[in-house]
Amino acid sequence: MFRGIRAFWKDQRGVAMILVAIMLPVLIGFAVLAIDMSRATSLHNDLQKGADAMALASAAELDGRSDSITRADRALAALLSNKYQFASGSDVPTVLARAGVTRRYLRSLPPSDDTAIRVQDVITDEVNDSKNAQLVEVTVTPVGFDAIFPVFGSSTSDSFTIGAVAVAGFKQSICETVPIFMCNPFETTTPATSKTIQQAFAAGDTYSREFRILKVDSNPGPGNFGLIDNNLTSLRDAIATGTAGTCYSRDALTTKTGVTLGQVNAGLNVRFDIYSQSLKKQDRNWQYRPATNVRKGASKTSNCNKYDVATDGSALPLPSGTNYDSSKGMTDKITSQSFWNTYWATNHKNAAYPNVPAASHPLRTTTLPASRYDVYKYEISHGLVGDKSKGPSNEVGTPSCFKGDTPTGDPDRRLLNMAIVNCLSDATKINGHTQLRPDGYASVFLISPIQKQNKNDDDESSTGAEKPISLEIVDVDGPFGNGTLDKALRNEAQLYR
Repeated sequence: MFRGIRAFWKDQRGVAMILVAIMLPVLIGFAVLAIDMSRATSLHNDLQKGADAMALASAAELDGRSDSITRADRALAALLSNKYQFASGSDVPTVLARAGVTRRYLRSLPPSDDTAIRVQDVITDEVNDSKNAQLVEVTVTPVGFDAIFPVFGSSTSDSFTIGAVAVAGFKQSICETVPIFMCNPFETTTPATSKTIQQAFAAGDTYSREFRILKVDSNPGPGNFGLIDNNLTSLRDAIATGTAGTCYSRDALTTKTGVTLGQVNAGLNVRFDIYSQSLKKQDRNWQYRPATNVRKGASKTSNCNKYDVATDGSALPLPSGTNYDSSKGMTDKITSQSFWNTYWATNHKNAAYPNVPAASHPLRTTTLPASRYDVYKYEISHGLVGDKSKGPSNEVGTPSCFKGDTPTGDPDRRLLNMAIVNCLSDATKINGHTQLRPDGYASVFLISPIQKQNKNDDDESSTGAEKPISLEIVDVDGPFGNGTLDKALRNEAQLYR
């Protein structure tokens, strides 16, 4: 008897079946759990991709304009019309909006991704604070996820929700611009009466005005200009070639000091076919080429290195404006076609002024007198650049000092892209050389070469008093502009979380 019991005790046949019977529920459970985990991971990935796409679409509209939040919400609404079929009730497509998509617009993010977004980072006044909406946070929460393995879900419903959060921001930069900023001439000390450069341009307030800008001092404001940090060793070369060696962020600029303004003059005057002593060797370099029309009212004694204004009436530059307002740094608009009679007769063989159309006006108005830029372009398009002015100057607009290939009209070398800054409200930042947010960017037309107050000081290293830079504003960035700056802008939306 005991022998039989010992034999049975030592017999291991069939023990595997016992182990399989015990482990089978566990193995099946882990298999089902693996399926649930795979489904959950796949669902979360899909939702995260959706949240990322919606955040990027919304962030792409946050360009700081007054309607940026409205456009961002519209972009988000367009994506919310999509449907999903991977959660509860997947037999019927479900509109994604029912899954609970929310968004928050943010001013900034904490420096660490481990830090939660604070309440004070959220923009609450969305109507008036669109300019400060730098980022958008999109949260997506599906209706629910039915788990096969009961433990994986809740004890009552065997289902749970999976969400996704994405934070994206808008970054805009501008390339092909000189490292110069101009104070917004339409900024006032009263915000209610101030205008952005885009608003002023769209209203026609900039058209045909002459703007005169001098270097900023301790009290920067309308009528001033300043310098911006750039990546090139020489500020003069950056201005002469038209590139700062870097792309500037649309949201932040850093001012620059300690540069002799003769470098600014030398760089700008290259565009008028004037090569200062330090730039004589660049008169064959394509990057330093002049414009195709360099008529500037030069005297007979002017040469390739020095500019003298004709004082005998035998040649005239594009005429200055009237009623200059030094508090705003600008003149009145051109109000009459007769404004151009003397200029035209002097430079074009006593011909009558042909009433040039106002081609660059933002509203394309045909009844207004032409701006200086319009007349300059008309001379080019109608083959009048080679006309001689009266003697003894006998000036022509065709470049003669540049020895390289014949300059081309595109890009126009008398146009510059320049930052516009609210110098009154940002005075402490300008003087403190800290980052500031520009009001916008403008394409400006150089009316005449830049000179020293005393022509005997007309040397790049001289510290003599400067005459102002004279220019017209012919376009601005943003939806109110004519679009000519678009090719210099680079818009990027990127994910941050």
